[in-house]
Amino acid sequence: MKILGIGNAIVDVICKVDENFLLNNNLTKSTMKLVDEAEFKKLLSNLKIEETVSGGSIANSIVGISQLGNKVGFIGKINDDELGVKYEEGLKKENVKYFYSKKKEKSPTGTCLILITPDSERTMCTFLGVAGKINTNDINDSAIKESDLIFLEGYLWDEGDAKSAFDKALKLSKNSAMSLSDKFCVDRHKKNFLDLVKNKLDIIFSNEQEIMSLIEAKSFSDVVEFGKKLNKLLIITRGERGSMSISGNKVFECQSKKNLKVIDLTGAGDLFAAGFLHGFINKMSEQENLEKGTEMASKIIQRIGARLS
Repeated sequence: MKILGIGNAIVDVICKVDENFLLNNNLTKSTMKLVDEAEFKKLLSNLKIEETVSGGSIANSIVGISQLGNKVGFIGKINDDELGVKYEEGLKKENVKYFYSKKKEKSPTGTCLILITPDSERTMCTFLGVAGKINTNDINDSAIKESDLIFLEGYLWDEGDAKSAFDKALKLSKNSAMSLSDKFCVDRHKKNFLDLVKNKLDIIFSNEQEIMSLIEAKSFSDVVEFGKKLNKLLIITRGERGSMSISGNKVFECQSKKNLKVIDLTGAGDLFAAGFLHGFINKMSEQENLEKGTEMASKIIQRIGARLS
């Protein structure tokens, strides 16, 4: 197997809102907030659902990598409930091998309310449910050992047991990649993330805000210098300013595509990672990896949701 993703198995509930909805509910645009089940239901009670789809950051990337013709798998915890059944079906439909046997749990399958404002930005409210309770027993040792690369998400660090599962996966893997996930997530776990980036991971995906927060950079040039000294593969997405990969003294850049009809930015980072990793595991050049990531991100932001099919 080429790539095994390990992340929060979350069902995305996509709704369109105006700016006032965010203000009235004390939500910070373009970030992810963890909520309990009661708050999730309260927020949803006043909204019209546009779409419900199997999601989760890493799962979105893994589906994208599968759609590009690669053999992939995913580990994420769901309940044996209606949403859990739909979630598993959604992955299998996309030819993703699912390495988790669902069972009846006390907590429901995780859900994420994705609020899209008129400027196409997305703000997320996540009720992790059973997704955040993934532990070492849920990690399939043989699946990790048989994979060329594992891909993890920073969001896993938001719950205690998931951290131990994360560590176990890293120890068993041949090569590891991780997405920093979200600036607030970086702020919550800065010390641990810095240790992972410097000492345990091979490939790191981040947007400009996340990496600047992680290293407390004063300017983007600080990020470039950090990346050169890191001696890992650091990939940074910069929105309209394109993307960059840094490995030692080798720095590659790719411009973003212009004149796109942007509808929803929800899956931009997830699908960028999918395109880049497709290139990486198929031994394409660094420039081609960035270009493939840009191509995938450009496609997804012109539709609602984080799945291309």
